[in-house]
Amino acid sequence: MLMSSIDYRESLRGYRPRVFVRGQKIDSVADEPLLLPGINAIGLTYDYALRKDHRELTRAVQFTSGKEINRLMQITRTSDDLLNKLELVRLICQDTGCAMRYLTMDGLNALYQSTFRTDDAHGTDYHQRLLSYMHRVQEEDLTIGIAMTDAKGDRSLRPHQQADADSYVHIVERRGEGVVISGTKAIVTSAPYVHELFVLPGRAMTEEDSRFAVACAVPIDAKGLTIIARPAGRPGEAGALFTSQYGQSTGVCVFDRVFVPYDRVFLCGEWQHAEFLTKTYANHHRHTCIGARAGFGDLLIGASALMLESNGLDLNEHAHLRDSMVELIKTVEGFYACGVAASVYAQRDAAGNIEPEPNYANIGKLLLATKIYDMHRLAHTMSGGLVVTLPGPEEDHNPDTAGDLKALLSGRPDIPHEKRANVARFIEDLTASYSAAWYSVISLHGGGSPEAMKREIFRSYPIAEKEKLVERLIDRGVVAGQVSESSEPGQCCDNGCAESTLELALKREVLYN
Repeated sequence: MLMSSIDYRESLRGYRPRVFVRGQKIDSVADEPLLLPGINAIGLTYDYALRKDHRELTRAVQFTSGKEINRLMQITRTSDDLLNKLELVRLICQDTGCAMRYLTMDGLNALYQSTFRTDDAHGTDYHQRLLSYMHRVQEEDLTIGIAMTDAKGDRSLRPHQQADADSYVHIVERRGEGVVISGTKAIVTSAPYVHELFVLPGRAMTEEDSRFAVACAVPIDAKGLTIIARPAGRPGEAGALFTSQYGQSTGVCVFDRVFVPYDRVFLCGEWQHAEFLTKTYANHHRHTCIGARAGFGDLLIGASALMLESNGLDLNEHAHLRDSMVELIKTVEGFYACGVAASVYAQRDAAGNIEPEPNYANIGKLLLATKIYDMHRLAHTMSGGLVVTLPGPEEDHNPDTAGDLKALLSGRPDIPHEKRANVARFIEDLTASYSAAWYSVISLHGGGSPEAMKREIFRSYPIAEKEKLVERLIDRGVVAGQVSESSEPGQCCDNGCAESTLELALKREVLYN
């Protein structure tokens, strides 16, 4: 059953999570103004799936059940699946800035691969548990958040070495019907207004860390779970034209002896597979982030163009502004192209689903993570100082000042002051506000820090193949002017022979004479 945004918001009333925002306990998440921009953003992912004009993009058939579902819950099987996901995420984030629900898809795909691998190694039944769970949440059209990043405590120590074990989520008790977990997960996107949480390991483990190697699904209102969250966006602020409507909350999730039945447990002490699950999720999520920030980049490109137009400036006549626009376009489409390449060159996993090619996925995410600040700078260069000097919209209706502002802060005579002011405030909201700074940090560290991406690129990039390429060229005589014999068949030349340059020359002489 596909829900609408209204259905989704109404479904949240069926849960009673323990949530705190700004020091106050939230009685009803669905009715809390401080969380409404986040609910609006996820709600749009539901409405898009009901629109006929985007049906092929927003819906998919789950091959394990044969049922049509929202694409943001799909197990990807082909490069086209990944391309459609990338395009859909970009499309929705053009409207919302960040749609958040794609985390569900990333978590399901990572667990699909990890449970298959763990079962193969240990004879467990995690994969079948996941399939049963997945089919239910797909049928109910739920949204699942990801609780992966632990509080970590002393970063120089491993989980089992921490003075406070609750700095990492861990198993504190095993019962006949399930496990009991405690600990803290930080930076949990959309935590207050999802239906369920996937609790996943956030790092590689050793045998001593085995009780920290746990993956499971927890209802958002599970007994013992407390969520301490931030407001979503800038709700109620008149100048926040965009983020008062669409935003993102993050929360710290504290698990205090939360019971999890075994049918919701997908890793339970098999420490050898924690790293695989962490890396696989990161790869799927970094690929998805590329689409999300491309949608955000589209907003900056469009807003900058409107600001230039309102200021009476023509890009054809102002080379420095044209260069800034091209640089912004190059940045956005550059990292998006990495997402496309990661989709096209995707790798099939033993479980049967397909995973984005890791080098392109990590390079694309690293580009957007480090270029987000440049994207803001370029938008500021094209937009001018009005973005941060224009008084708030309250002055637009102040009889003592509104007339002066309209007369003195207008741009092109054929473009109303109100339009110019709204574009300036829109850009301020996206690039120079609290929410803008938040988007920068979440772009930098979301899905892992830049250092994590650099390490993954270094680990998986085929540097040795590039070495062999040069060695092969040298052995073929490119440097010395002659071909040397090689111990590897076919390395001496493209045809796979081992003949010297002299032998080849004699053959040519015989042939031509």
